[in-house]
Amino acid sequence: MTTDEVLAEVGPRLRRLRKEREVTLAALSESTGISVSTLSRLESGLRKPSLELLLPIAQAHQVPLDELVGAPPVGDPRVRAEPIVRHGRTFWPLSRQPGGLQAFKVLVPRRDEEPEPRVHEGYEWLYVMSGRLRVVLGEHDVVMTAGEAAEFDTRVPHWFGSTGEGPAEFLSLFGPQGERMHVRARPRKG
Repeated sequence: MTTDEVLAEVGPRLRRLRKEREVTLAALSESTGISVSTLSRLESGLRKPSLELLLPIAQAHQVPLDELVGAPPVGDPRVRAEPIVRHGRTFWPLSRQPGGLQAFKVLVPRRDEEPEPRVHEGYEWLYVMSGRLRVVLGEHDVVMTAGEAAEFDTRVPHWFGSTGEGPAEFLSLFGPQGERMHVRARPRKG
């Protein structure tokens, strides 16, 4: 549907809504501060609707602006991204927009591994959902459990992985630099 077609439907929608609520043009004019003649021209399609006119009308009728404009229904909000496996870890993207802050669910399998702290630009936040996650950050070496969160500047050498006791699942939020480092970096040749 084109913009002109959407705008052409606003007037009849305004009239129908006002009549359903048994409100006169005069009463609507009084509650919105918009003149009766302007309201009449809006409803008949002789005046194009603008945000300045539609906001007070939506407020007077106590309806969302979308209802006045006839906005299409919002699409399915679920993110259905394929998991990404890197360095033996599985990453599920939880955000869809490129650039900016990224969210991932990460599964670290049970395995014994030697920490290899790395640094990169950015800031990271993580939240452990299940299992035990070993986090090495600078001189700190801690084990986090379900319900614990951590945040840190990624310019500090850091690493996180399995404690060797079982898998760990966590949420991770970081900027584009972190995404390149954790998800897109190629594994080192062994």
